[in-house]
Amino acid sequence: MLALAILLSLPLALASCSINKFATKSVANSLTKGPDVFGTDDDPDLIEAALPFGLKTMESMLSTLPEHQGLLLNLCKGYAAYSYAFVQSEGDLLVNSDYARSEQLHQRAYKLYLRARNYGLRGLEVRYKGISSGLQTDPAKAAARIESRDVPMLFWTAAAWGSAISMGKDKPEMLADLPAVRALIERGLVLDESYEEGALHEAMIVLEALPAAMGGSVDRARQQFNRAVELSHGGKASPYVTMALSVSVMNQDRAEFRDLLGKALAVDPDKDPANRLETVVTQRKARSLLDRQDEFFVDDSSAPDSTKSKEK
Repeated sequence: MLALAILLSLPLALASCSINKFATKSVANSLTKGPDVFGTDDDPDLIEAALPFGLKTMESMLSTLPEHQGLLLNLCKGYAAYSYAFVQSEGDLLVNSDYARSEQLHQRAYKLYLRARNYGLRGLEVRYKGISSGLQTDPAKAAARIESRDVPMLFWTAAAWGSAISMGKDKPEMLADLPAVRALIERGLVLDESYEEGALHEAMIVLEALPAAMGGSVDRARQQFNRAVELSHGGKASPYVTMALSVSVMNQDRAEFRDLLGKALAVDPDKDPANRLETVVTQRKARSLLDRQDEFFVDDSSAPDSTKSKEK
């Protein structure tokens, strides 16, 4: 009788499991395909407080739907963006005033970037089995498998991975992953160079600003910058900040540094509501960089009062 009872209850249990999975998938689809209420916001502090709950909610759903592309992409993008906008940025601000706390934040940012990268690689693995190992052994060949529909997953995986490498300066083994990041970005440019109004070109600015021995070229970095600005019609603040930090600092060109950050601050966040939060966060970073510019240049000239930034 016990065996019969178990057999009779099995279909009910399976049906309940199926219903729960269907409900979870419905919510996951709604969360990942609905309007972006985070990106349009103009209050970074509000988003900083809200985003971790959203990310953990999606992680919970992913345990039920481990191959859900929307969840994997949004977790990759969400953790990378959260780390850059709030964790790494705070650590950067404290480098000189509280080095120990700055190091804690940078280590946290590093781990969050790796978490984001891992979600991105999981997303790519769903459609391209073995691509994670392929990116380690033959990056160009592995990246060539990726199709146009997966440019968002490609981009955010590369962005998170590259940021982790940047944060892991005390982990030289991470530098071995640079070819994989470059291969992903170069593949993305082939598939859709206009993605996110030139975001792939902006990523290439950082890679081309590396020393020549590591495959970089300042001339190519400037070409990538010009194309990023062209594709965004000058409406994004981030290419100017990326160029200032990557090339102007390397060349010790303080005047260019100020000029680029001034252009970033001149962008009107309300002209592109979909990317309002990105612009607000980037401009906050630009103001901080102008205030801290003496940290980046060996010359002793200080910025005139007119270029000193003030928080709104």
